[in-house]
Amino acid sequence: MTSQSRSLVASALAGGLLLAGVGSIPFIVGPQEAEALPAIRRDSFVAAAVKRSGPAVVTLETARTVNQSGAAGVPPALMRDPLFRRFFGIPRSTAPRSRVQRGQGSGVIFDARGLLLTNAHVVEGADQLTVGLSDGRRVPARVVGKDSLTDLAVVRLEGAGPWPVADLGDSDRLSVGDWAIAVGNPFGLESTVTLGIISNLNRNVAQLGISGKRLDLIQTDAAINPGNSGGALLNADGEVIGINTLVRSGPGAGLGFAIPSNRARAIAEQLVTRGKARHPVIGIRLSPVPRPTPTSQVPAGAVIRSVQPGGPADRAGLKVDDVITSFDGKAVADPAAVVSAIDRRGVGATVVLGVRRGEGQVRIEVKPVDLSALPSS
Repeated sequence: MTSQSRSLVASALAGGLLLAGVGSIPFIVGPQEAEALPAIRRDSFVAAAVKRSGPAVVTLETARTVNQSGAAGVPPALMRDPLFRRFFGIPRSTAPRSRVQRGQGSGVIFDARGLLLTNAHVVEGADQLTVGLSDGRRVPARVVGKDSLTDLAVVRLEGAGPWPVADLGDSDRLSVGDWAIAVGNPFGLESTVTLGIISNLNRNVAQLGISGKRLDLIQTDAAINPGNSGGALLNADGEVIGINTLVRSGPGAGLGFAIPSNRARAIAEQLVTRGKARHPVIGIRLSPVPRPTPTSQVPAGAVIRSVQPGGPADRAGLKVDDVITSFDGKAVADPAAVVSAIDRRGVGATVVLGVRRGEGQVRIEVKPVDLSALPSS
């Protein structure tokens, strides 16, 4: 700054004027103009997002009665052995003992009627549910419905409210690299907030070594710890984009996973209206198309590895080693895309699969059924 500029600044300050600047170029404004300048924002977008949806993230306290019989740590078969019982002086009839097992998780109120989403494993076997809100209220609750296949459950608060409600966002609009804010109650520490990004999308649970579930998860590096299960994963606008469900820890850093909000919304609607969720299937097991060479990319499509006898695929004529290349005229990238497409179409809707069989192409129509209606093998 030149000596002339310094003199100008000094005169301005002496006259009650405000010095501002653009880049390295100073300029002077009067008191009225200063009031019109935008205020410096001190809170972050994270604080604004949590303020919007944080009050709707609650603590779920569960209690379940566990019956125990015999001596602790002794296999039941030994307890039934009369020689073993006589040797250790164990009476013939030992009355079963019971104890109350307590647990804790998180949930998100998504409906003003007092409906909240959480994980099915949080409320599994619970005899009693109590919900703790951020304003200090403790409210009894009951399970409306749960779906173990997607690990989702809907719980209803038993009270008049009013209840804080979080908006469910559109998880289909997410991109890798978007901000992700995890809100929950890990280790019983209420209203804990962590920040990260969306690390990956459509992560199939089979890749995590989990069987018996039907989930494509959001992967995030926002810290998710025990007790976070059922809590909210928010976007930068404070909308719920996922329901936190599990964490995989290892050397270096942990990876968190959440059920996409669109999936959670669809399952919640079914649980509220009919008490259970329907899962459309056609009775096949799929795997990725093998690479032509070890260094080449995985080709698009899905190979049928097994066909359920008597199921929709079997009746439609699908065979082992068929390669599904399209679904209703649209190309499919991998097995997960086929499963997702069947989920979206629902039970009873006829779909057309494009199939590569040997050197030829065939079109096969098949009608999905609910998983519970699939013939047992």
